[in-house]
Amino acid sequence: MKTAIITSDTSINHLTGNGHPEKPDRVTAVIEKLKLNKNLIWDKSKKFDESLLNLTHSSKYISEVKKSFPKNGLNFLDGDTIVSPGSKRATIDAVGSIVCAIDGIENKNFNNAFCAVRPPGHHAEKEKAMGFCIYNNVAVGANYLIDKYKYNKIAIIDFDVHHGNGTQDIFYENEKVLYISTHQYPYYPGTGNEKEKGKHQNILNIPLPAGTNSHQYFSAYEHVLKKLDEFKPEFILLSAGFDAHYRDPLSNINLKSSDYYEITKRTLVSSKKYCAGKVVSILEGGYDLEALAESTEEHIKAMIEFKL
Repeated sequence: MKTAIITSDTSINHLTGNGHPEKPDRVTAVIEKLKLNKNLIWDKSKKFDESLLNLTHSSKYISEVKKSFPKNGLNFLDGDTIVSPGSKRATIDAVGSIVCAIDGIENKNFNNAFCAVRPPGHHAEKEKAMGFCIYNNVAVGANYLIDKYKYNKIAIIDFDVHHGNGTQDIFYENEKVLYISTHQYPYYPGTGNEKEKGKHQNILNIPLPAGTNSHQYFSAYEHVLKKLDEFKPEFILLSAGFDAHYRDPLSNINLKSSDYYEITKRTLVSSKKYCAGKVVSILEGGYDLEALAESTEEHIKAMIEFKL
C-alpha cells in the first residue's frame, strides 16, 4: 500500500515545560525512526477552513482557546494541559494534518496515512481541554468526512491506554460515528466503563485491568473486530496511542512494540471488507521515547504491508 506520513513543522514549538511527559521529543523520536523507511510518502499539514472546528467544538470554547495562548512563557488550561506561544500554530496544524491525510486518500494520492503531530486530541471535549489535549483532532477528522465527503459510517478505534473521554463526549449521540476504545480501567480520566454505550449503541468501551498482557489484550480486541463487522464502516480513523506499552511510565498495561503491528494488521484486514483500506491514524499518547518510536514503526510497517 502507498502509506503517507503527515507531519508539521510546528509540532516541536508546542512547549509544555520541563519534566512534562507530552514533550516535543515525542514527535522527533517518531520522525527520526520513520525517516529510515524508503517506502513512505511524506507530506505536511495544510491550512484549512478553521470554521471546520465549529463542527466539533463550541464557538465559545474555540474563542477561549484562541485567547489562551500566551505571548511568552506558559499558560495552564487545566492542571496538566499547558500552552506556549508556539501552541497557537501547532494546535491548528495538528488538526490540519488529519484534514490533509483524508484529502490525500480521497484524491487517491495514497491509500492510508499516519499523522505524526502533537498536541494529541482524544481527551478534548466539546467545551473542555484536558489530558494534554486542546482540539480533538480525530473528532474534527470524522466530522470533516461527514461534512465534506458525505460519509455516513465512520469508525474511530482508540487504542491509547487512556479512555478518549473527549471523543466519546463529542459523538455520544451521533449515529454516524462508532467510537471503540480499549483502555486501562479504572484509570485516568475515569470514564470508559462498559455501561457507556451511546444513544445509538455507537460506543463500545473495552476496559482492561492493570497488568493486562498481550494474549489478554488480543482476546479483548476480538470484540473490536466484531463491532466493526456489525457497523460496516466506510472509513476508519485510529487514535493511535502507544502508551499501553510495558515500558510506558503512564500506564500498567503490558503490550510489546510488536503488538502494535498485530493490532494494526487485524484492523486493516477488517477494513478491507467495508472501506477498501481507507484508514487514517493520528498520534495520541506514548511517553517512553524508545518504546514510542519502536511501536510506531511496527504500526507503519503493517500499514505499508497491507494489500487489498
